[in-house]
Amino acid sequence: MVPDIERAMRDFRRSAGVEWSDPVSDRMGGWDYRIVFSRGGPPFIELITGPAGSPWDASQGARFDHIGFWSSDVGQASRRLEKEGMPVDFSGCPYGRPFAYHRVDSIGARVEFVDVSRQAAFLDGWHPGGEPMPALDENSRG
Repeated sequence: MVPDIERAMRDFRRSAGVEWSDPVSDRMGGWDYRIVFSRGGPPFIELITGPAGSPWDASQGARFDHIGFWSSDVGQASRRLEKEGMPVDFSGCPYGRPFAYHRVDSIGARVEFVDVSRQAAFLDGWHPGGEPMPALDENSRG
């Protein structure tokens, strides 16, 4: 999460050579936000900026926020993490977006599950021609 997406992109480019797609503006619920992903394939670096009080609030400064995984069943993955003591911090599901963030205090960040059905559109938009990535589900847990 970053308060200034252009500055973060520029600094990541200058410090680590990361190349970026063009940022996209979107709206979910009552929040406008901007999002961008790195180019070049997995792992993808995601930068998001959103207003105070939103799930992407960076008004207190930039921070590492989450690591994302594809899931064959976001609901099942979320229930599993909740049983493990990692509560849902925000779910996009009520807004028609199949993803959920879970708070994992021991790592100081959230884990995000995104429904694998969104992967083809993600790759088309952010990494054209990219190979599909595996989903993390009950059968592939380590």
